[in-house]
Amino acid sequence: MPGGKSSGKHSHNLLFSEALAQPKVMATQGTSSGSASSPATSPPLEATDRILQEIAAVGRRLETMDARIPDLTIATSSIRAVIAGFRETVHNLDQRLTSMEEHVMALPGQEAELRSLRTKVTDLEDRRRRDNIHLFGIPEHKEGSDIKSFLKTLLPELTGLEYSPPLEFQRAHRIGPLHRATPDKPRLIIACFLRHEQARQTILAAKSQGSYSLEGHEIRVAADFSRPTNERRKAFWALRPQLRSLEIKYGLFEPAPKARQIRKISK
Repeated sequence: MPGGKSSGKHSHNLLFSEALAQPKVMATQGTSSGSASSPATSPPLEATDRILQEIAAVGRRLETMDARIPDLTIATSSIRAVIAGFRETVHNLDQRLTSMEEHVMALPGQEAELRSLRTKVTDLEDRRRRDNIHLFGIPEHKEGSDIKSFLKTLLPELTGLEYSPPLEFQRAHRIGPLHRATPDKPRLIIACFLRHEQARQTILAAKSQGSYSLEGHEIRVAADFSRPTNERRKAFWALRPQLRSLEIKYGLFEPAPKARQIRKISK
């Protein structure tokens, strides 16, 4: 018994390392000491088994983690590649943004230059068209097969002018598709004079005399302008009644004369 008690007391004082190194000795001493010493030796054995189980579980977890390391390495490489792609995209976007900022800063000067170029192009187009006139209201097929000869006879009778030298045209034709023409809205005729002075005389005569009548059809003569110029003229004509009333109110001009009489021509 004394030996059993000293053995039990010694087992209580074992270090954790000694318990791991001498599990069989502890078990032998526990059995030889009898029933009185077995309660004292059983707790260290249970603690040792539990520690060994936990160590084995940690080992299995480490093995599992080691098996997942290649997958994590591949995933990390993929993430690095994606991040590198994002960096390149951000760099390209930054360069484009810088370029756009430079373009935006240059826009005011470019806009002014563009307006100047548009004004010059419009002026050149109007100068190129100054030899042209438009004739509205002439019935379809009235000109026959030779539209130039038709106009050489018609215009002196419409305007009452004696052209010297005789009228000559570079070009003369109708504008627009024939299937869209109607008796009420025939296609207009555009004529390009060979001499600018004769085109100017025709326009001035049309302004002074107003509309003409040809076999019951109202004929109008107008100058040929570019689209921007026509838009500006329409805007001006929309404001002209107000301007005229102001002119009359402040005595700048005399009231407009009565409507001009329509010059009738039978042909």
